[in-house]
Amino acid sequence: MQFTRTLPRELVHRAAIAEVFLTDVERHSEDEVLLAAQLPRLHAFYDDTLGPRTHHDPLLLLEACRQSIFVVAHHYFDVPLGHKFLLRSVAFEVPDPSALARDDNPTETVIGARIEHRFRDRMGVTGLRLGFTATTGAREALLARIDYRWMAPGDWTRLRDGQRAELGLPPTPVALPVPRVDPALVGRRDPANTVISPPHTTRDGARTARLVARTGHPVLYDHWVDHVPAMLELEAFRQLAVNAALAAGVVTPTATAIGLAARFRRFAEMDLPLQCRTAPALPGSDAGCTLHQLGTLVTDARIRLADRHTARLSDASATRATHRSA
Repeated sequence: MQFTRTLPRELVHRAAIAEVFLTDVERHSEDEVLLAAQLPRLHAFYDDTLGPRTHHDPLLLLEACRQSIFVVAHHYFDVPLGHKFLLRSVAFEVPDPSALARDDNPTETVIGARIEHRFRDRMGVTGLRLGFTATTGAREALLARIDYRWMAPGDWTRLRDGQRAELGLPPTPVALPVPRVDPALVGRRDPANTVISPPHTTRDGARTARLVARTGHPVLYDHWVDHVPAMLELEAFRQLAVNAALAAGVVTPTATAIGLAARFRRFAEMDLPLQCRTAPALPGSDAGCTLHQLGTLVTDARIRLADRHTARLSDASATRATHRSA
């Protein structure tokens, strides 16, 4: 597989060429696809950490897998480029943390994608469940699974206009202004990369914060979407889980997510308050996280954290999971 040039940016639904990580794709069987990815040496968002920058962020590899879902759909299921995509569920685990190590060169990664299920209606295939194995060299760096659907632009417009009208919202949203947490409290260096408000502790020991949707962010809002993107929700969960674990003394600011399972239940509107919550942090336990809007559950997830430089990341595992635009 070649690593000399990226795939077309429209094929992976990115606006910035710098945010395209995939470089090649080959179909090996009816249900098996191989994709190549080159990971940057230092990424302004994923590598913004208080911890040592010796290993890639697992969510960077997850983003490469997320880009793969579009390639599989467009290349092998003839889904038109203008179609819209929805994430239903995402899960990943890190089986070999040493495979995330990086050096002075960009990391070349091969991603095996297996079609585990085809979702159908009377018109044919409308979505897929893909299982991923991302390897660097001969080592497995990430195992992941993504459920997703697609729909025609007209169907999307009718769906979203109807949903927003039911909430009394205008067709075009404007993100609510929300104060942001001190980056050091969520393991970040750059304030521009924080995505939650200053957290508070509830009477039962849980931590809560508002999600911050900043549509000018060059990665999380690489292009305009009319709601909160799935990867932004996952980052909000990670930052709140890190904050809760720091407050409880369970991890240090070097903590990273080594396992995650999330189910997206409905759209998160950026012009209505979004409340993140995580249960009290306990040593050795996954953090249970939820996102609510107007009292309704939008997304729930479980995250496993470990310190980058001390933890046995190979002990990590993520619960298998399962609507968010991709």
